[in-house]
Amino acid sequence: MVCSHIQSASLNLPSAYTQIHKEECTQCFDNQDGPEGIDVCLTCFNGACLSNERNHALNHYQLSGHALTVNIRRIVVNQNKRLDNGSPPQKMSKLAIDPSAEEPQYEYQTKIRCYACEGQEASRESTPELKSIVDAILSALSSAKQSEVKAWEEVITPCEHTLCLSQEPPKKLEGQDLAHCADCDLKENLWLCLVCGNLGCGRRHYDGSGGNNHAIDHFQKTGHGVNVKMGTITPEGTADIYCYSCDDARLDHDLATHLANWGINVSHQLKTEKSMTELQLEQNLKFDFSMTTEDGKQLEPKFGAGYTGLKNLGNSCYMASVLQSIFNIEKFQNRYDNELKDHAKMCTNEPANCWYCQLHKLADGILSGRYSQPKVNDDNVQYQEGIAPGMFKALVGKGHEEFSTMRQQDAFEFFQYFCKAIRQKEHASSSNDPTKLFDFMIEQRLQCHKCKKVKYQKHETSGISVNVPALKLKEDNGEGQEAYKSVSFYECLDMFIADETVEGYDCPNCKEKTTTTRSVKFSTFPEILVINPRRFAFINWVPQKLPISIEFPQGPIELDKYVSQGQQPGEELLPEESSSNTGSVAFNQDDIEQLMAMGFSENRCKRALLNTGHNGAEVAMNWMFEHMEDPEIDDPLPTESSDQTESPAENQILMLQDMGFTAAQARKALRETNNNTERALDWLFSHPEDNGQDEPTTVNPQEVGSATPPFNYQLDSFISHKGTSVHCGHYVSHVYKNNEWVLFNDNKVAVTPDPPVGEAYLYFLRQL
Repeated sequence: MVCSHIQSASLNLPSAYTQIHKEECTQCFDNQDGPEGIDVCLTCFNGACLSNERNHALNHYQLSGHALTVNIRRIVVNQNKRLDNGSPPQKMSKLAIDPSAEEPQYEYQTKIRCYACEGQEASRESTPELKSIVDAILSALSSAKQSEVKAWEEVITPCEHTLCLSQEPPKKLEGQDLAHCADCDLKENLWLCLVCGNLGCGRRHYDGSGGNNHAIDHFQKTGHGVNVKMGTITPEGTADIYCYSCDDARLDHDLATHLANWGINVSHQLKTEKSMTELQLEQNLKFDFSMTTEDGKQLEPKFGAGYTGLKNLGNSCYMASVLQSIFNIEKFQNRYDNELKDHAKMCTNEPANCWYCQLHKLADGILSGRYSQPKVNDDNVQYQEGIAPGMFKALVGKGHEEFSTMRQQDAFEFFQYFCKAIRQKEHASSSNDPTKLFDFMIEQRLQCHKCKKVKYQKHETSGISVNVPALKLKEDNGEGQEAYKSVSFYECLDMFIADETVEGYDCPNCKEKTTTTRSVKFSTFPEILVINPRRFAFINWVPQKLPISIEFPQGPIELDKYVSQGQQPGEELLPEESSSNTGSVAFNQDDIEQLMAMGFSENRCKRALLNTGHNGAEVAMNWMFEHMEDPEIDDPLPTESSDQTESPAENQILMLQDMGFTAAQARKALRETNNNTERALDWLFSHPEDNGQDEPTTVNPQEVGSATPPFNYQLDSFISHKGTSVHCGHYVSHVYKNNEWVLFNDNKVAVTPDPPVGEAYLYFLRQL
């Protein structure tokens, strides 16, 4: 007998764009590989677990009334049967060189369940409509795969050079012409000039690999910019195209015709080399912090509560390392694990798009220990599966130009972005905001050289970047690279607070441009002090990370000497500036002029100097090259008067008003989200009690951070980075837990007796 709810159900087939959560529960990390599988709602396609402890599937029915689900359980098929079938290996495909050799095959078991009938099971053949919708779910891309594909799709377009390509008279290139670079013997990473047929090797990488720059040399001599990478050409007419004139990857819709000019038939081509995207992903995954001790012994793996690793989703290690450090902090654990344990029972939002559902899922996954159980591989080495925070990554990065992609990002920038997102979500109840423990006040002191009067100005921040002194040694590091003297942690802070001479300050007392001395110190200190030491410099106009080690003090880190003393006896304050200059920051005019001479706008130069702590033109230039594509790069500076801030478009305000919000609420939401309508709507739903009226902007310094000495700290965790740039390479986190250092290297978690403290990219210091 067919369940009456199945007969009466009005079910709709999912479209190609429907989010189907069939791989794992939307509210925990139980997945379809577990013994109970996952229940997928046949109405809204939510995925939910059947755990007796959490039972998110039953909870979903009780909140939504959606009774019908299909239970999906995935089982690995014996790979040997598949590998011995005699079929030839597959050709290379996007993001997978040989999928058949790397990924297991699965079979799926399904059951139809009706929660209105207390979980009664039925056959998928019960009605034709039911069979169709279950088949559609099984064959559709999961929401996780949809997000992954969308994020990996780089926006590569044609350019004027590919669209208007003019080739020299045709000729057939013989085999010897395509065997190696025309100027050296390299046989890999070869680029064919589509204008004249010259074959040159690729760029020389920082470590000497890659090529000898002969393709670039050819472009500089001839101006022939459009090149195709040999070995990436497919019979479908696709390949890696690079335009040296644009210095970017491009599309060539007429590639088959352009290759035929040189006697190359695309239908006869077979992809034999990895594309640039594949190489970038592979490079990221190959950066590996040692999982062995100096004497070659395997590091002791850790399992259980608080020792759960985060799987690399492809260039996601910047996020994983920050999350491991943050969730080692008790206030984050309490807020997003303990305080939200019952959130799922009451939440009526779509779990995959609910900030609190996803943060609790993440905290529970990291801290519970359920997903950190020991397994043994073929080499008899213990490991853990860990968890894949794909749903959280898709949500936290939604609408962001960079964090929504699969490209590598800066861990410090993600930390700042994540804290800002939390502040926006927790706005209605600031007492619940755990990011407050990062906040403190910095005080800037200015003194005019002419009138000797001073000005003190405070601003709030949640972390600082400090320059690392670069002191070269006479000998190299043994690899042909320059070596640098190690510096103490205090030397970095000494440089941060050091006096700096600033030219061109518009003195309100002297009524003319004068020279000033500027310095910054701490006005208050936070519970957790986040410090980003910057080791990047431009060498021959190429950004490189300098191998400088930082020596940490033994015992407590004492910071009392870095506290600002405020106005001193005998000091006379500069008069208040006019309203148009209120809040302005003094910039080193020499730095601005040096940067502007390179073609950057004054606004960009000032933004770069602000974001690098006024550590000079070279550091600011490095920052600018790393942030050229930031959507906010040309926004008005935050230190300029509010009336200069770009206003939201009227149609954006009207759109939000049509949804029931007031104009004041719409304007504030758009300001809080850099005029992004989608994020503004999310902000409004997260702040139902905010009427849109601006609160006073003045901050009582005593309310942010602590002004009561002593200011002593100890290292709580640190994030390390391997690679030449923050936008490539690999991040890991070292966390101090239970009196020992633990390395979190994606989903590999182990005790490390000698953590590389001096090489860190980001420090989290806990106040004693």
